[in-house]
Amino acid sequence: MDNPVRARILRGMEMDADILIVGGGLNGPALALAAAQAGLSSLVVDALPVDTRTDPAFDGRSYALALSSVRMMENLGLWGGLAGLAQPMNQIKVADGRVGEAQVFLGLHFDSAEIEDGPMGHMLEDRHLRRALLRAMSDNPLVTHRAEARVVAQSTGPRDASITLADGVVLRGRLLVGADGRQSGTAARAGIRRTGWGYGQTALVCAIRHEKPHHGTAHQLFLPPGPLAILPLKGDRSSIVWSEKDTAAQAINALSDADYMDVLRPRFGDFLGDIALEGARYTYPLNLTLANAFVAERLALVGDAAHGMHPIAGQGLNAGLRDVAALAHVIAHAQRRGEDITSAAVLERYQGWRRFDTAALAAATDLFNRLFSNDNTLLRLGRDIGMRAVQAVPELRRTFIREAAGISGDLPDLMRA
Repeated sequence: MDNPVRARILRGMEMDADILIVGGGLNGPALALAAAQAGLSSLVVDALPVDTRTDPAFDGRSYALALSSVRMMENLGLWGGLAGLAQPMNQIKVADGRVGEAQVFLGLHFDSAEIEDGPMGHMLEDRHLRRALLRAMSDNPLVTHRAEARVVAQSTGPRDASITLADGVVLRGRLLVGADGRQSGTAARAGIRRTGWGYGQTALVCAIRHEKPHHGTAHQLFLPPGPLAILPLKGDRSSIVWSEKDTAAQAINALSDADYMDVLRPRFGDFLGDIALEGARYTYPLNLTLANAFVAERLALVGDAAHGMHPIAGQGLNAGLRDVAALAHVIAHAQRRGEDITSAAVLERYQGWRRFDTAALAAATDLFNRLFSNDNTLLRLGRDIGMRAVQAVPELRRTFIREAAGISGDLPDLMRA
């Protein structure tokens, strides 16, 4: 159905769009673009101003996009403009050690050459992905972006879903989607409770420039206070996600940039030569939080609104994009069959698909963090033996590589080659 015809139908039903999406970060815009491919209109409500979203300055934030997420960007028509800005991750090295050790056992080594699909993923700066999504939304006639708008109330019923903005404007659609983060107001207003716990850890996030090339290799170093991820960016730069106990993290973050780097260097090591801070520094508390339901009447949750987990596997954004791709897949196929895309049966397909996967991923990241964030001698021995065993079995190693690339299991249409 072409856009003018659909617009007339929606006006006749007193609706502003097929899908109302609360949250203008990354998952919300991605869903709007995915829905547009199925001929569905979306209205994205974003609390932040457009100038903030389009700021071209590098602020230190980056994402590890798994191969499945890269495929999704390709299928949405975005990757052509992003590929030259992204750094392929050709290898992942996993190590177990202690702060300041000169030699650390490299327990696992994953190489993209072991699978035929290409790099396991790419590192991409937040500013590039953010701006690409905004440009694509503005160019798509089926997507409306409403910035600097805050939702204060919502309602769902047999005929439609509606949201009320802080300025009193009421917007109506067929389906309401919450893409508004771990403190999701959409989930809370729908009465969806959450299950989870804190880890007593805080992530310190920054980017650094280094003397030696990284050769597209990502490093995951397990230290007793928490994991340290060193992820390659374009050029001689890397993104750092560094977990410490809450009290220590607060003290470290309060330091000057120079003193902060003095704390990081013995953890980082010298394998990339001298390092220097680039961009801003961030912290965020680490916890596990799962929505007890991903759907309700005429409502679905995606991304952190549905689940938040430890960044130990770098799967936060990838899990959110997989939600988006799965919801778009379910809705598009229902639309082709002539089903009501907002029916309980259709939304339950999405929930059934994603709840099990995210619960399994959350359990795995929780277990890995508990297993590796300590200095127990027996646990150290056991996990090092386990890493050696995985390294020694090629088929098992390839299984881990495919999992890291996000190309195992039942893939939504948008994540297929």
